[in-house]
Amino acid sequence: MILCIGTTPAAQRVMVFRHLAANAVNRAAAVYEGAAGKSVNVAKALRALGQPAVAAGFLGGARGEFVREALRARGVALDFVEVRATTRLCVTLLDESSGAHTELVEESAPADPADFERLTEIVRQRIRDCRAVVMSGTIAPGGPPDFYAQCVGLARAAGVLSVVDAQGAALLAALQAGPGLVKPNRLELAATAGRELRDEAAVCEAMRELGRRGASNVVVTAGRDPVLAWDGRHFWRAAPPAVLAVNPIGSGDCFTAGLVWRLAAGDTLGEAVRWGAAAGAANALTPMPGDFDRADAVRLANEV
Repeated sequence: MILCIGTTPAAQRVMVFRHLAANAVNRAAAVYEGAAGKSVNVAKALRALGQPAVAAGFLGGARGEFVREALRARGVALDFVEVRATTRLCVTLLDESSGAHTELVEESAPADPADFERLTEIVRQRIRDCRAVVMSGTIAPGGPPDFYAQCVGLARAAGVLSVVDAQGAALLAALQAGPGLVKPNRLELAATAGRELRDEAAVCEAMRELGRRGASNVVVTAGRDPVLAWDGRHFWRAAPPAVLAVNPIGSGDCFTAGLVWRLAAGDTLGEAVRWGAAAGAANALTPMPGDFDRADAVRLANEV
């Protein structure tokens, strides 16, 4: 089992338009609804890859119940804290005429400190039976900045692989606990480093900095551009397969799912990155994040 932790899940609506025009009435050609948010996408992607996953975090209100049912339908095990605030709604607009995707994001409402205490206890109990734990996304307002660091500490004590997909203060705090792997994208890495990363050499140096701060492994994604990975000794560069993207939203989360799946199975970092890139590309072929076909990931793994 792989534990997927995130405090900002969302109900997701994807609306497809033949042509999307500003300041006009636009009628959708198709609408898809489901569960999303970074950690939820990771859990869904793991299930798409045939791996058992449990999603933990905060859910509230009618939207929270909708997310629960959507995840149950996907075979994801659930261990959420019920909170007072209603789970947020995020809307993606896909314009088929231009290929543009527009994301309308509702920010998460604050959570009570007691909610974080309850979630920490869930992690403490669940982590004993897990091969890996993934922490994804921003920490909900009201939470301790070192929440992910606490989870990393619990993983280390249990001898479990910990993966952090975050940026800024949450990532810097987690580094102090010594995570097994951190996976920012290039923009997030630049934000964490506090400077512009103009070329690959600058990215590699920033990755080494994360290693010096406590990360055992660092993987940096960059959309369609090559992925860079570092295990403290060696670098890998992996070029994702070229696909005609329907919706790239969530591909980074699906990359994380493929990556942690193979690392937990004992693969090298380079081989795990190959499967991560394949899962991310497979996700881009579908309108809803995390709902890709495993056969597509298997096929695309040979093209990385």
